[in-house]
Amino acid sequence: MTKKDIKSMTLDELILEMETLGEKKFRAKQCYEWMHKRQARSFSEMSNLSKDFREKCGNTYEYTALEAVDVQESKLDGTKKFLFRLSDDNVVESVFMRYKHGNSVCISSQVGCRMGCKFCASTLDGLERNLTAAEMLDQIYAITLLTGERVSNVVVMGTGEPLDNYDNLLRFIRILTDENGLNISQRNVTVSTCGLVPKMYELAEENLQITLALSLHASTDEKRKELMPIANKYSIAELMAACKNYFEKTGRRITFEYSLVGGVNDTDEDARRLVQLASPLCCHINLIPVNPIKERDFVQSETRRIEAFKNKLEKNKINVTIRREMGRDIDGACGQLRRRHILANKETDGVKDVFHN
Repeated sequence: MTKKDIKSMTLDELILEMETLGEKKFRAKQCYEWMHKRQARSFSEMSNLSKDFREKCGNTYEYTALEAVDVQESKLDGTKKFLFRLSDDNVVESVFMRYKHGNSVCISSQVGCRMGCKFCASTLDGLERNLTAAEMLDQIYAITLLTGERVSNVVVMGTGEPLDNYDNLLRFIRILTDENGLNISQRNVTVSTCGLVPKMYELAEENLQITLALSLHASTDEKRKELMPIANKYSIAELMAACKNYFEKTGRRITFEYSLVGGVNDTDEDARRLVQLASPLCCHINLIPVNPIKERDFVQSETRRIEAFKNKLEKNKINVTIRREMGRDIDGACGQLRRRHILANKETDGVKDVFHN
């Protein structure tokens, strides 16, 4: 019999579960607090619950607790990149970053990705599966315990397309921001999407106060198609309409993520067209010097070109920042650490196969 995933349950769902076990309602609150506030790694750590109850839970429920199999720390800025092993031996990566305004964690939402963006290492091996809400939450919990530092901001911008894992994403957000758990403000949660337009409209109806970040990366459909296969399905005009709707429904300013690729999307004309797209919207543009990956021949724009691009936007009263590069010396780009781990394991398996043959 497949065990139920207890850490992905909301408090209301857990109350019903405890009732089916013949337990009092307050057991649910106790268990929920241990999982999401105290971040216990197993039922055995829940010391104010009886041994019989903990054993009953262990026999009934799956308890997600990710194992860190690799940790890299940047010598430049202290950024830490974690590679976590899941219960099925898949791996996902997460990043811990220190800022003046608080610590941020960037988490993955899928094992791999099927979106095919040309500048991203996450998508090179395709999509393996979606992460559960518990697997998304425990990236944050495990990092909190391993670093000994509180996380105040969460960005769902690691491996995977969050809106391609929509139901688990919503469950994750509601548990993460629940006052009975970690209680992170919804305003401190950012969800990134490459532009799944129907899901953007759905998200606008969820009564959330999170920040939506759109990976735009080009100012014309033609250029966007070169970089992002999703652009063959949804045009920039459709994206802008979905962004306008999101702001009108939620009152939350949209963020445009724009990776600057040398000689591809960083010209004055690109900047001019981006101004035309951004001006009618309440938005912020985050310029990202692209992090090169060895599997692609994209190069980062020169520093002076990046500054010129930023200045052109600012002169047109567009709110813009250049993203501070974090962890550049530790497989900084999305998917790099996971891919290196996968390739290393394939090489090891290959040696084993030779000996077995």
